Amino acid sequence: MNAKFVRWIVSFFLLAALLAACGSQPPAVTDEAPTEPPPPTEAQSTEPPAPTDTPAPTAAPEPKFPPEPQRVEFQTEDGLTLVGYYYPASVDPAPALVLMHWAGGTNCDWVTVNLVQWAQNRGLPEGVAANPACENAEVHAPESLVDFPALPASQSYAIFAFDFRGYGESEGSNNWDTDGYLKDSVAAMKAAQGLDGVDPARVATIGASIGADGAIDACAEGCLGALSLSPGNYLGVDYAGEVTRLGAEQKPAWCVASKQDGESYPKCENAGGDFFQKFIYEENGHGMSFFETGLDPKVTQTIFDFLQLVFGG
Repeated sequence: MNAKFVRWIVSFFLLAALLAACGSQPPAVTDEAPTEPPPPTEAQSTEPPAPTDTPAPTAAPEPKFPPEPQRVEFQTEDGLTLVGYYYPASVDPAPALVLMHWAGGTNCDWVTVNLVQWAQNRGLPEGVAANPACENAEVHAPESLVDFPALPASQSYAIFAFDFRGYGESEGSNNWDTDGYLKDSVAAMKAAQGLDGVDPARVATIGASIGADGAIDACAEGCLGALSLSPGNYLGVDYAGEVTRLGAEQKPAWCVASKQDGESYPKCENAGGDFFQKFIYEENGHGMSFFETGLDPKVTQTIFDFLQLVFGG
């Protein structure tokens, strides 16, 4: 390769490099103003939103049913017409309590001890009879009453208290009719479950003496538990066997009795099971007399605890 050819090659490459360098120069600066950014869209607007009026709070809806009792007539299996009183809850549908009085009493027993007004939880004054029909009734209830634990505002129970045959406003004779009282208990449960505003699958029973047995004996489909004040197998049904029946269905059965009560105390002592509880007093007492003051625990506390267990608190 001669020297002239080499110089020609070198010159060629130098010229190519120069041309490439010239093509990479930055563009010349112009005097044009920069382009304005586009106006913000509605979604991008930086203006604060216009204030809006705060909606006024809505008032709580009025309860569907008034608190005043409703007189209810219903039929027994053997054709008698019984009378009960329905005290609606403030909620719909509501859990319900069926209350069964003792021998010699009426549905008004439960008004006298304030259980009806308390369980309704409708703001009625304590101690004021909710049922005008009970104002002059001769009821077997103590003169001295005890206070109930406060129910949460959201808890309100529908109450159905009735008269056994031969008592109060119900037909029939008040002769000792154990088979008839059992029929009355079953009929009362069915009547309560059919009342407007009652949840038929959430019912519990509370009873005293003959009503204590009626409460558990009639606790069947839809009934979630029974609280008995002085049961005594008065309706011809074994109390311990009924406790076992409810226990098999995982339903609470609670018994309240006095050691000095020769009929009720053995019935409570002979019962048992995981869902059974007994509350035994040294002091003498039977049925509605447990609402007297001075007992520990108070029967009103026992009722409160029972309801929280059965219906949830």
